[in-house]
Amino acid sequence: MSDKSPLLALPGAVEADAPDQGVAAHYGAIGAEQRRFLDGKAFVDLSHRDVFTVSGPDRLTWLHSLTTQYLEGLETHRQTEVLILTPQGRIEHAFVGHDDGETFWAHTEPGAAAAAVDFLNRMKFMLRVEVAVVTDTWAVIGLPGLTYRLVPRQSLSDLPAELGDPVGIWAWEALRIESGHARIGLDTDDKSIPNEIDWIESAVHLDKGCYRGQETVARVHTLGKPPRRLVMLHLDGSAERLPAHGSDVELDGKRVGFVGSAARHHELGPIALAIVKRNVDPDATLMADGVAAAQELIVDPEVGLHVRPVLK
Repeated sequence: MSDKSPLLALPGAVEADAPDQGVAAHYGAIGAEQRRFLDGKAFVDLSHRDVFTVSGPDRLTWLHSLTTQYLEGLETHRQTEVLILTPQGRIEHAFVGHDDGETFWAHTEPGAAAAAVDFLNRMKFMLRVEVAVVTDTWAVIGLPGLTYRLVPRQSLSDLPAELGDPVGIWAWEALRIESGHARIGLDTDDKSIPNEIDWIESAVHLDKGCYRGQETVARVHTLGKPPRRLVMLHLDGSAERLPAHGSDVELDGKRVGFVGSAARHHELGPIALAIVKRNVDPDATLMADGVAAAQELIVDPEVGLHVRPVLK
């Protein structure tokens, strides 16, 4: 597989930086691209994401037993988010997928499929399942509503004729951040648990049987008050730069968290996602890599069994 998308050859394309290298950051009109995408007149090239498949008659019951999601009897073509946790309940793998009746198709962050597939292969035992990385032949595109579609990789160059000109991943990222949806590896670290980043609602089924890491998720959900929380930051628009990924979030000169993703939104201006300590005053103005930032709740500080997440 080529390291670069053929859509980078289109006029105005500017390649994105890591971890999104290989696709376009934008095609020369950042704000206009966001608006065109919202109007349903474009798609986003996400072909740098990894794709893998799980096939075989035992695939859904097997994945159901290993992951946070309820996958037994999954409705055909229904898109779902799935996590694999460590025994301590920390997020180890995250992917989005659907089942077509014969195969479960999944996609994950660039370069992340090999580790996920290696873990799954070690858990096969005698079950009738086959797991394979298929990034060389299949690619991901993003559609309005922050939904996905898998296409044959060889068809990428033909998509503008069908779907309109693509927009860059900066448009996708700005709208994703606005929605408060975390991205593993950018908005999480090796300590992150689903409760603190608003993945309980979308990627965790609280009433299914036992799976690795369930005890931590259930305990924090039952008792409430996860140690940290995901927040959206409205950044001071007078700053000429966005906070760097991983940089400190401070309150009164003390580190209280870290910056995840950041982008320039066509209406909201500069925004970011950050992980901060649970007890940080939600009304406090924070400093994100030296940029003043107001908070917008995504995860309530008291979230748990009796307090639902503050959904955007």
